[in-house]
Amino acid sequence: MFDRILSIFRVEFAIARRNRWLSIAALMMVLFSVILSVAGSAPTGAVGTDRLSVTVASLTSLSVYLVPLIALIISFDAIAGELERGTLPLYLAYPVSRGEILIGKLAAQLAVVTVAVSLGYGAAALVAFYFSGATAFDGIPALVRLIWSSALLGAIFLSLGQMISSLSRRPSGAAGLAIGLWLVAVVLYDLGLLAAIVADDGGVFTTKIFPWLLVANPADALRIYNLAASDAVGAASGLAGAAQSIAIWKPLASLVIWLVAAAGMARLAFGKVEP
Repeated sequence: MFDRILSIFRVEFAIARRNRWLSIAALMMVLFSVILSVAGSAPTGAVGTDRLSVTVASLTSLSVYLVPLIALIISFDAIAGELERGTLPLYLAYPVSRGEILIGKLAAQLAVVTVAVSLGYGAAALVAFYFSGATAFDGIPALVRLIWSSALLGAIFLSLGQMISSLSRRPSGAAGLAIGLWLVAVVLYDLGLLAAIVADDGGVFTTKIFPWLLVANPADALRIYNLAASDAVGAASGLAGAAQSIAIWKPLASLVIWLVAAAGMARLAFGKVEP
């Protein structure tokens, strides 16, 4: 089984390199990370923390928006593209299960996301070290935590992208659904919560329901987890009080549950695809 998954991984990673997904994703992450690292120096003295922790606070918001988008762009044609090109029947003719196909594709796509995130955030760390020297070492644990949790968020949206791709017969339809999912999960969800808080004016929704809805969204769970795990990062973001009000295990558990659920939904949707 491992050899079959590894073979699919090699093919998918080679396709990602050939289509420039790896270079495009890495370039996007490096560009935005360096800009945030350079621009994020101003609050360092005001909050009394190291520059790298300030940078990590900014990079956390970057992960919330950019990692899901990159993951969905990479994965939306994972199955629909094979259907349109007529290569899916060839895949299924080999002695390889549908679950192994999904795992191989997911591993290759996750490698692309992880490499892009590591290069981008590594470049931001170099900028922090260049400007502040050894004091930036204090932010290394927060940076490492952000990298692996961002990869976890990427795996969730890669699986959701595979599910969308399995539900669509054409890549164009899958692309539309992927963009719609990103808008709802990353943009409109937070706007809806903000509007509800304003309307509630400190009532039951704000004190009882809002924290659970915040943790229930994987993108927000990533933000809360990284802010709650580091006092310096929470202080740099200005959300230390809000982050500390939620137990740190809750957003992490949400990310793990979402990964299992998304992978299960992708497998279920792929099982219904007729080549």
